Amino acid sequence: MEKSSSKSSLIQSAFNQNKPDNVGLELMNAKKRPCDHELERVTLGALILEKEALNEVIEVLKTDTFDREAHQYIYNAIVGIFNRSEPVDHMTIVTELRKSGELEKVGGVSYIARLTQSVTSSANVLHYARILQEYSIKRKLINVSNEIQVKAYEDTTDVFDLLDKMETSLFEVSEENVRKNYMGMNEVVKEVFHELEELRDNDNDFTGVPSGFTNLDRVTSGWQPSDLIIIAARPAMGKTAFILSACRNASVGFGKPTAIFSLEMSAAQLVKRLVSAEAELESEKLKKGNLTDEEWRRLVDKTSSLSSAPIYIDDTPALTVLELRAKCRRLKAQHDIQMIVIDYLQLMSGGDSKSKGNREQEIAFISRSLKQIAKELNVPVIALSQLSRAVETRGGDKRPQLSDLRESGSIEQDADMVMFLYRPEYYGLDEDEEGNSTKGMGEVIISKNRSGGLENVRLKFIGQFTKFADWEDGSFMSSEDMMSGMHGGFAGAPAIPSSLPDTGAGMPGEVTFDQMNAMPPDIDFNEGGQDSGQEFQTLPSKLNRDNNDGAPPPSNDPPF
Repeated sequence: MEKSSSKSSLIQSAFNQNKPDNVGLELMNAKKRPCDHELERVTLGALILEKEALNEVIEVLKTDTFDREAHQYIYNAIVGIFNRSEPVDHMTIVTELRKSGELEKVGGVSYIARLTQSVTSSANVLHYARILQEYSIKRKLINVSNEIQVKAYEDTTDVFDLLDKMETSLFEVSEENVRKNYMGMNEVVKEVFHELEELRDNDNDFTGVPSGFTNLDRVTSGWQPSDLIIIAARPAMGKTAFILSACRNASVGFGKPTAIFSLEMSAAQLVKRLVSAEAELESEKLKKGNLTDEEWRRLVDKTSSLSSAPIYIDDTPALTVLELRAKCRRLKAQHDIQMIVIDYLQLMSGGDSKSKGNREQEIAFISRSLKQIAKELNVPVIALSQLSRAVETRGGDKRPQLSDLRESGSIEQDADMVMFLYRPEYYGLDEDEEGNSTKGMGEVIISKNRSGGLENVRLKFIGQFTKFADWEDGSFMSSEDMMSGMHGGFAGAPAIPSSLPDTGAGMPGEVTFDQMNAMPPDIDFNEGGQDSGQEFQTLPSKLNRDNNDGAPPPSNDPPF
């Protein structure tokens, strides 16, 4: 009892003195460090005794699984010899350690000789390895918690950055200890047949998240889960307009939750573009707010479905990979997002990556991280990207190609699909190769597709409404179109409600004619800030400054 009281006083004293380092130190001294040096010796002895033992444990044991530094040196020597397909025994280990200058650090030849003295069999080596792995995980958790504790005491620490770092650190500890085992053909074939049966019973013509563009979805079958898709273009080609049109189609037309990370434009600016495209009102009119009563009616009628769309916008500037990963995990857990969009890749920061300072390496780190996020969450990640000026200096029709990807060839390497947006009209080309007018013509050039063909898909670019649409139709798909399969067989898509449900007085529901007439006709859409799109669900600049995860606040404003 007295000992317990003394320990509590010691810890309390450290807190009172506001010395965070003391807290972790006293706690470490008060408890036994999670390790077993004798078990480490037995495990190393088993690896020396039986040459096949390392095959059993190499996925479990890492250098830092061993707590004692001498044992880390010995294990590295064993793995090095094993990788060269040489025999592992006392003499080869001694020779390896002597070459690296670490023989005396581990206790000399005599210590290596003693490793196998108390070992009679390697039968339980995998069990030993898993016990050591558990100790290693506990040590890493202690290190993470101590680091977070020290940072939490510093006045200069941003608490939301600290939360991001803590989540990422804990996830890394978890991920590095999770390894998938091999699968036999029987198991894999069953899994493939199960997927084929699901596809057979699927009424839709796509297996991923639909873009809503008939011919594009015919080629891609939708944006596929775990894919990294790069959509690249020169400025003014309409990258943001294209991806907003695709997000609108997926979320409004098919109810697919979508996350948009906008590093270039604010959330309010994005929503204004969506409103302009949905209501087919020129963006200049929305900017000035000069709308007639008829245009107001159209605005309210056409955009009511937008406010209930599962679109989540985060406009944090200079977003780091660490922040993006934390936000995406949270969105997946809370809203089951089916697609992630980054606008655009070159505005992201590698954060604390070792490649910081070398932009090409930093972009490579970012693109690799985006692919990892796509695989982890099993959703398509679509990243917009700028193209180099080489496109402008090239002769001919200036069609982009893979070599134009800016700053890093690793973007092409990491991507499952690379698309280019191209508008010949922008370069003064009035006719295409077949003599057709290029007015309003946009092309999606699929230059890389790991799971499909390479094609050029023609779309219609409607500049005054900042949107893309099917070339043949020139409009967004309506719910009736999707239900009847008029656009490429998209049967089974959910219908778009003609208005929001009536949720009671003061809640965002159906806007009546009287309410609409009560709105000032000269409302300023340009100065509205975030409030202009307040019914859209936007994410805050920092992870936990999120007041919009639940229902939107009561409002009498129109549903846009």
